[in-house]
Amino acid sequence: MALFRRRRSTASGSAVAVDEFWSHWSDVRDALAASVTQGTPVPEEAAARLTERVRQIHPALTWEVSAASRSTPGDLGDLGLPDDAEAGDLLARMSELDDPETASANADPMYALTLSSGPDDSARILAERWARTAPTDSEWRFNPARPTDHEKLTKSLTWEDNELDLAHCTTSMRVDQQQGKIHAGVYHPDFMFLPEEVQAGVADHVVLLALGEDDCVRWISDVEPLVEKPLDPLPPTSMPSVVHQLAEALAGGGWATLQGRIPLRGTLEISARHPLHRRDFPACTLYVQVTVGYANSDDDRLPTEPSVSALQSFTSRLRELLGDNGALLAQQTVGGQRQLHFYLDPDSGVLPDLEAAVREWSEGRSNVHSALDPEWKAITQIKKPFVRKLGG
Repeated sequence: MALFRRRRSTASGSAVAVDEFWSHWSDVRDALAASVTQGTPVPEEAAARLTERVRQIHPALTWEVSAASRSTPGDLGDLGLPDDAEAGDLLARMSELDDPETASANADPMYALTLSSGPDDSARILAERWARTAPTDSEWRFNPARPTDHEKLTKSLTWEDNELDLAHCTTSMRVDQQQGKIHAGVYHPDFMFLPEEVQAGVADHVVLLALGEDDCVRWISDVEPLVEKPLDPLPPTSMPSVVHQLAEALAGGGWATLQGRIPLRGTLEISARHPLHRRDFPACTLYVQVTVGYANSDDDRLPTEPSVSALQSFTSRLRELLGDNGALLAQQTVGGQRQLHFYLDPDSGVLPDLEAAVREWSEGRSNVHSALDPEWKAITQIKKPFVRKLGG
């Protein structure tokens, strides 16, 4: 099996900066916790240290410390059980959670430290690495991007000495199917009395609370503050459902397939995740192309049984092996070969296991090629026909 790859340098500046941050976490931990508990600003010395170490990871990153949002009871998934769990399993799990030691182990963290990269994807990649290498700390939650916080949408906000009750906010949303983006408008009855820069800041903040940072980058093209109430107002908390509907409209929110013909090679079939955003897998910067030949094909040289089932099982096995450490983003079939296009977290150490699993393919030759691709140039090239045809 041929293998060509460039290894990530473990001594890279960003990796060193992340390690440096966590090695000095104890220097500022207690001061940050005290500021949240007491409702006071972070002491200047601790804030300066934290700012310096965050900017060493990436200059575009900013930080915020706050009380951790509380999880709320919901479906069986909140109990760590499948939706079709037996009644006995449900009762046993509830009894287990009633145990004081178990309840303590599963208690929500008290504090949250959040890094924000804004629209900068390179900074978001490093924020993800920062969060993945965080130490175990039952009192703290480490967020690599600003999460949704619908509770704050019901409370008052002070913005540059102006106090607004966000419960009075409504939104408008206009979907651009071709671009796969949403134009958002935010209305508050007090906007007419405020400077434009304050209106814009509050409007952006409302959308951020409603969607979270990553979905804002994925789906929102621009945010406009409105001084007149929209004709069809929506509460900010409805924004995630509109985003979900847009994702569903773009190729069902899953995979899309295109076909064409290549002279002398037969039919070309490409399937890819669509829509796909860089924020979907921020830690995955190692591009891995797996190519395998198959034994059974039709006149167009596309696979037939039993090769179809063998390829499906093979692909499922690779995806299961990767787990959260990688993702299959596209696959291409032509001329008796199947190419699988993966992106992996290079720090996970899962690549050798993937290589070993590929060597087990028995129907034909196999090949693995890997290279660092933090900008996702390879998958962007593969996705071009999907974007032209489907938008997004």
